[in-house]
Amino acid sequence: GSLPLILLIYGLRAAAYPMFIYSFVVLIAQTVDRSRLATAMGWYWAAYSLGIGVLGTYLPSWLLPVLGEQMTLWLALPWVVAGVLLAAWSAHRYRGAAQDRSTGMNASQKLREMARGATILVENRQILILAIVRVICNLTLFGFPVIMPLYLSTDSYDGVAVLEVTQWMQLWGLMFAVTIVTNVLWGRIGDRFGWMRQMRWYGCVGCAVATLAFYYLPQWTGPNMLALGAAAVLLAVAVSAFVPMGAVFPALAPEHTGAAVSAHNLAAGVSTFLGPAIAMVLLPIAGIGGVCWAYAVLYLIGAGLTYFVRPDQPGITT
Repeated sequence: GSLPLILLIYGLRAAAYPMFIYSFVVLIAQTVDRSRLATAMGWYWAAYSLGIGVLGTYLPSWLLPVLGEQMTLWLALPWVVAGVLLAAWSAHRYRGAAQDRSTGMNASQKLREMARGATILVENRQILILAIVRVICNLTLFGFPVIMPLYLSTDSYDGVAVLEVTQWMQLWGLMFAVTIVTNVLWGRIGDRFGWMRQMRWYGCVGCAVATLAFYYLPQWTGPNMLALGAAAVLLAVAVSAFVPMGAVFPALAPEHTGAAVSAHNLAAGVSTFLGPAIAMVLLPIAGIGGVCWAYAVLYLIGAGLTYFVRPDQPGITT
């Protein structure tokens, strides 16, 4: 029952989580040929969706009614242990696979190179713009788990109270299940037909439409899981269209790949915070509808910003 201790431990988890998943992104960016980078990122995010989205959502929805919250949390531990063992077993295979840019650098040069992860946002205007789009692209991914249980399962903040919380969890799990496939497909499509057009129309505009569909469909159809499932599928298709993002950052600064990916990771962290923060600020003022419309408008702003980002993409001349 100690809130300070809970915050301390959850803070440690918050520090460990990005160290693992984004070091993985850096490894991919440094070892995969640029012409296939979006495809590789698609496979990475497919695995991410399977873990945090499908297993992380469906298992609790099945176990909570049987075992309760505390035992369900304990059952997360074997999955973490398995991940640690797999990482320890496989990571040594990639030592030396990425070029070590620090070879020959003195201490001062190494510090400057590390700091470039932040300063590159000032030095490279396109990376700054893309970082803003990166912040926008996952707003619903982190904001919806905050507002949608309130909206769909209660009457708080203009909620419609049409579903049980476990039904919402199954919808959210469906969304992530679909992204397992669409992450891979969008990675291949982006490498073939263009990264930015895909993110502009199918990512930004698609997410704006899907966000509003999640808000209005329950008002029109009531507890219709089929209709809400369609909204979840639409959101999955749209949010996974941002898969090439991890390829665009290093393409904009090929001489500083690590710094470019660090800017990507910084923007991803801001998105993790901003999605719930927008909800926290707007809920008392504008209700859940206001939050959804704020997300939708930001997505449309992101679509406009993509016109100012022009990476050199292998095989794409327009």
